[in-house]
Amino acid sequence: MSRVRLCLRLLLGAFAAFAGSTASLQAQNYPSRPISVIVPFAAGGLTDVPVRLAVTMMQERTGQNFVIENKPGGSGTIGGGIAVRAEPNGYTLFANSVADVQNLHYMPVAYNAIDDFSMIGMIVEGPPLVLIIDANLPYKSLVELIEAAKAKPKTFSFGTSGLATSPAIALAQLNALAKTDIVGVPYRGSGEAVRNVTGGGIQGAFAYYSQAKPLVDDGKLRALAVASSKRIAAWPDVPTMEELGYPNFDHRGFVGLAAPAKTPAPVIAFLNKQLNEAVQSETFKQRMAELGMTVPADNTPEYVAAYMRRESARQAALAKLSQHQPMAPPR
Repeated sequence: MSRVRLCLRLLLGAFAAFAGSTASLQAQNYPSRPISVIVPFAAGGLTDVPVRLAVTMMQERTGQNFVIENKPGGSGTIGGGIAVRAEPNGYTLFANSVADVQNLHYMPVAYNAIDDFSMIGMIVEGPPLVLIIDANLPYKSLVELIEAAKAKPKTFSFGTSGLATSPAIALAQLNALAKTDIVGVPYRGSGEAVRNVTGGGIQGAFAYYSQAKPLVDDGKLRALAVASSKRIAAWPDVPTMEELGYPNFDHRGFVGLAAPAKTPAPVIAFLNKQLNEAVQSETFKQRMAELGMTVPADNTPEYVAAYMRRESARQAALAKLSQHQPMAPPR
C-alpha cells in the first residue's frame, strides 16, 4: 500500500472517530435547546390534543421547551415531508398517526412513513370509529339499517372525510361485506360530517367516538355499532361490528412520536423514557380515557414500528375493497 493511500485511510478513520465522538457528545448533552414537534393536522384535533398534553408533561420533566408546530395539509404529508427532511439530531420530532400508513396505499408520498423515521413510542391508541345515524331515523339496529339500504340502493349517504381516511375506508368495507351501496359524501373533516348527520343532509357516518359521544348523549344521534375489537365502556349496550358478523372490522386511530431516521439511539432511548413516564401517568390516562383513547403497556420503538407494518398490510387489503388500486409504499 502506498504512503498516500495509507495516510488517506488513517485520515478517514480519524474523521469517522471524530464524527462518532461528536455525535456521542451531542447525545450526552441532549436536550440543550428547544425541541420542535411537527403535528401534521390542525390544532385542537384528535392528533393534536394528545400530543400537546404528552409533550407538556415531557417539558416539565426535562426542563426544556417542546414547541408544537401545526403543519396541516395533504392528509398529513405536508408535515411529514418537513419532518423527514430535518436533521436527525432529536430537535425535530413528528407526530405520526394511522393516516401515515393509509396514505402509503392511496396517494403518491415522497417518503416512507415507516422506514424513513426512527420510532420513539406511541402516545395513544384510539379512539375507535362508531357507526352513527340520525336519531330521527326509524332504524334501531345495524341489521335494520342494512335491510333498508339494500332495499333502496344509493339512497343512503354517509359522511366521510376523504378517500384515504378511516371513515371512508370503513364505509367501503361495510359496503363490500354487507353488499350495500351506501354513498360516501366527503367533508373537510370527520367532525363536520358528524354535525351534518344531525342536519338531515346525510343519514349517517363512521365517526370517531369522541366526536360522536356528545351528540349521542344528547339524543341527536344513535350509535349502532363500534368499529373496534371491544365495546366501549361508556356504551356497554352498543355491539362491535365483529359481534354483528363483520370480521376484521377494526378502525382505531393511533398517535405516535417519531424522529427522522438515523437519529442517535441514545436520543431515541431518552425520548422514549420521557414519553413513557408522561403517558403512563394516571393524569394522562384519565384525560385520554375521556376521549376513548388508551395507552399501550409495551410502548417501545420496536412495538410502534411493528404495529405500523401490520397496519400497513391491513390497509393495503382494505384499499382493494374500495376498488382502489393500492399503491406500493416508496422504498
